[in-house]
Amino acid sequence: MINFFSETHFQLENETEYASWILQIIAENGFSPGEINYIFCDDEALHKINLEYLEHDTLTDIISFDYSEQTQLDGEIYISVERVKENAQLFKVSFENELSRVMIHGILHFMGFKDKTPEEQQQMREKENQALSKLTF
Repeated sequence: MINFFSETHFQLENETEYASWILQIIAENGFSPGEINYIFCDDEALHKINLEYLEHDTLTDIISFDYSEQTQLDGEIYISVERVKENAQLFKVSFENELSRVMIHGILHFMGFKDKTPEEQQQMREKENQALSKLTF
């Protein structure tokens, strides 16, 4: 089950379509969905989580907590809407495109994809692009 929550004024449009897309990507990669919660927040809230749980004093667009077991994906994905907006401008893409990329990025982490090394980053970007190509709304 895919759930969407907001701790800010932000409200995700097309929730049903996003959930269907995410479920499609999960299935195509040989996984099954458990409970996946997206929590949309602001920079301040995500920075606090970053400090408290990861001991990183930086701003970020996403933090994911993976509770998956074997091939069932479970977890929480916190997304800073403010950071996504800034990154969309920086990368000269639409807010929706950047938001979709970040949303699927968290799912890919749950599937075991990493992004620490240049090689991992390239593989992650390829998987993100494959997923984004299937987004039809």
